[in-house]
Amino acid sequence: MNNIQIKSTEDIELMRESGRLLAQVFSALDAYIHRGLSTMEINDFVERYIVHTLHARPASKGQYGYQYVLNSSVNEVVCHGVPSPAKKLREGDIVNIDITLEKNGFVSDSSKMYCIGQVFPAARQLVDVTYESMWKGILAVKPNATTGDIGHAIQTHAEKHGYSVVREYCGHGIGREMHEEPQILHYGIPGTGITLQEGMTFTIEPMINQGTHRTKEKRDGWTVVTKDKKLSAQWEHTILVSSTGFEVLTLRPEEHIPKP
Repeated sequence: MNNIQIKSTEDIELMRESGRLLAQVFSALDAYIHRGLSTMEINDFVERYIVHTLHARPASKGQYGYQYVLNSSVNEVVCHGVPSPAKKLREGDIVNIDITLEKNGFVSDSSKMYCIGQVFPAARQLVDVTYESMWKGILAVKPNATTGDIGHAIQTHAEKHGYSVVREYCGHGIGREMHEEPQILHYGIPGTGITLQEGMTFTIEPMINQGTHRTKEKRDGWTVVTKDKKLSAQWEHTILVSSTGFEVLTLRPEEHIPKP
């Protein structure tokens, strides 16, 4: 636990602000994203909005040598899809847009799936079950619960629907840095892992596949795809462990916390 940053009351207020601003980015994107747009156009729109409208910093740009403000992961892309002017959204695509934002020294991180036009029912179901799986994990968060409780809740729900959970990529602590301790696995055994404490902040961001959980990285060194080329979906929120349970710092206006 030595490396885990417990946030102060002042830190939490600043994280609430960066989370609120990031939720605003997605509200703007909801009205903008459509069939025929390139993923680079989406990247540029989000950059302008964060910098000029919100007066904040896109935290992904320049991180680990990455040149863009978001990841755009379409269909079989699991995560870390690189924006491109050549990659245009087509009818029936599912796409994850993953954005980070820094304001006043604190980073928030969230992602959302978009269904472009009419998508096949199987694709829609994957998107919906992945969203439910993320919430199962969030609902497990409270002081003295464990990271294994989160992972188990996600894994159980995904596998109940015949899907698999990506193993190689996980959620992470977040605050002054985009990636802090602890790691939040999206699979696991109840009662194992790190014990949660009030004031911890981290992401929960399950990647759920239609087929096998196996992935491979493309030659660009960033883009991760399903090994069997079947669809993958992901949703993500930044979470605070509160005195009584959790607070979703990146909750969007259209979202409602489900009942346990």
